[in-house]
Amino acid sequence: VLGVVALSACSQPTPKVVEKVVEKEVTKVVEKGVTKVVEKEVEKTVVVEVTPTPPPEPVTLRGYSTTDIPSLDPQVAEDVVSINNIESLFVHLTNYDLATADIVPETATSWDISDDGLTYTFHLRTDIPWVKHNPVTGETTQEMDDDGNPRFVTANDFVYGIKRACDPNLGSYYSSVIAPLIVGCEDVLGAEDPDNIPQELIDAIGVEAPDDATLIVHLPFPASYFLSMTPMWTLAAVPQWAIEANGEKWIEAGNIVTDGRFVLNEWVHGVRRTLLRNPLMPKDMYGDGNIEKMVTNVVPDTSTGYALWLNNEVENSGIPDAELQGHLEKYKDETIQVPDLAVFYFGFRETKAPFDDPRVRRAFSAAFDREKFVQEVRQGQGLPMKHFAPPGIFGAPPIDEVGVGYDPEFAQQQLADAGYPNCEGFPVVTLLGYSGQSTLNWIEFAQKQWEEHLGCSPDVIQIEQQSFRELLGATAADVDDAEAPNMWTLGWGPDYPDENNWVGDVLWCDNPGNRMKRTCNEIDDMIIQAREETDPDKRIEMYKQIEEDFFGEDGEMPFAPLYLRIAFVAQHSWLTAPRALFGGDQFYNWSIDQAAQMSAMGK
Repeated sequence: VLGVVALSACSQPTPKVVEKVVEKEVTKVVEKGVTKVVEKEVEKTVVVEVTPTPPPEPVTLRGYSTTDIPSLDPQVAEDVVSINNIESLFVHLTNYDLATADIVPETATSWDISDDGLTYTFHLRTDIPWVKHNPVTGETTQEMDDDGNPRFVTANDFVYGIKRACDPNLGSYYSSVIAPLIVGCEDVLGAEDPDNIPQELIDAIGVEAPDDATLIVHLPFPASYFLSMTPMWTLAAVPQWAIEANGEKWIEAGNIVTDGRFVLNEWVHGVRRTLLRNPLMPKDMYGDGNIEKMVTNVVPDTSTGYALWLNNEVENSGIPDAELQGHLEKYKDETIQVPDLAVFYFGFRETKAPFDDPRVRRAFSAAFDREKFVQEVRQGQGLPMKHFAPPGIFGAPPIDEVGVGYDPEFAQQQLADAGYPNCEGFPVVTLLGYSGQSTLNWIEFAQKQWEEHLGCSPDVIQIEQQSFRELLGATAADVDDAEAPNMWTLGWGPDYPDENNWVGDVLWCDNPGNRMKRTCNEIDDMIIQAREETDPDKRIEMYKQIEEDFFGEDGEMPFAPLYLRIAFVAQHSWLTAPRALFGGDQFYNWSIDQAAQMSAMGK
């Protein structure tokens, strides 16, 4: 079904009845035999129509998405679509400054760090209400406890959320990201019997609330990057009573209880979602923007979304590769370059032949001309990458110093050494990509590269495409090798500005999100050492070696890093949209010139 933005029509206001008007009445008066006519004013009720002033239309951000929201649960979310919406619906412990990426207060107004770096004490504001929005009546009301008292966000709500993130039964990807940083969390996450976790293990998780306004987090080692993780959704406060009452359905419209700048008014899965401003939010937390309503329709692909932008039906849009040059010539003043630190790659299932051989993985990586791909397929929107972490991340190696990258002679030799000279005898493999023409262009380019440099016929690389959500499910670590694809397209954008978020949170072998099914080795030992090292210079050297061990000539090559995305976005001039490098987009800081928007819409 083609999702189209429904524009509100201007209906005629209902007339108002006014019951008062003046009319003349004639009375005869007899005075000394003389009849005189006297005019007297009296009141008589009649109906007059008065048109009332219609209420102003809310300032509305109209957008599209090529996928439904996988989850609105802060402890479960792992993708950019979910995280962007959660950023609007929930507040976090801290936040990122849009201009500097510094950590700034949000629920926590201040914090103290112990001298040994093992204890963080957060001081919280206590005036943020828990609210529920009724999609039928349109009312947003504050939640009440069993005694009839209004509920506000407390430190115990954070304790519940963090302990919940440590629960292995939740199946959260980001549980493994936060678990190493919180005392006792890994013990619970790795419990032998997830259905019968001893209460003493749960009680030992290193997070406590001595009072409503104080949250204390205990770390097992002095992680210098922990504070940069505190804006993460996984550590957010969540409403225990609502979750226990509704189970997995607690995130649906009408059930969900939130504490953020917006409320969920509508969520028609796979079709549309609508968010409205939370009228009960403390005014000083509203943000700098003026958006009052957000309507997002699900469409099949970027080309459909771009057509909506051309028709002034959405505020911004991605630009299809085939349209980019023409767009830049015609709409130069309505095009922005969005800062982006996302790196895209071809993932390899290391436990499934023929990619169980690192020489095959190295061959397929080195046979891909990244520079040509960026110029011809991406229309210059990117930088070639031959290792994982990009510039701007602490600990990332210089972009041109680590990794093999494109080397067709090396690729041919590696494939021959693996027993497939000129791709002879190479089995048929599957390559799973996102749905959409842009990804298909990417995959077909790779097919041609592998045919040209390795001798592998396109028939050997069977292409499949699925939605982003389906792809995540098909490549999950717990999917049997027989059902999993050999290769897939995927990308990673940073959650916090540290190399640990790349090699540690994506490639570490004990990560439940280990899609490549890596086997633990000495590289993983170094990953642990690097995250616990307090000397920044030593950490930088260790991460450089880790990247070399993964992507160098003798590297494991768990996936083939391809490019760092640089995105051009079509954006109408009436929208001001400062972008976030880390965490979700802060739509509460976006603004629209409504008069200009309405004019473009013909209103």
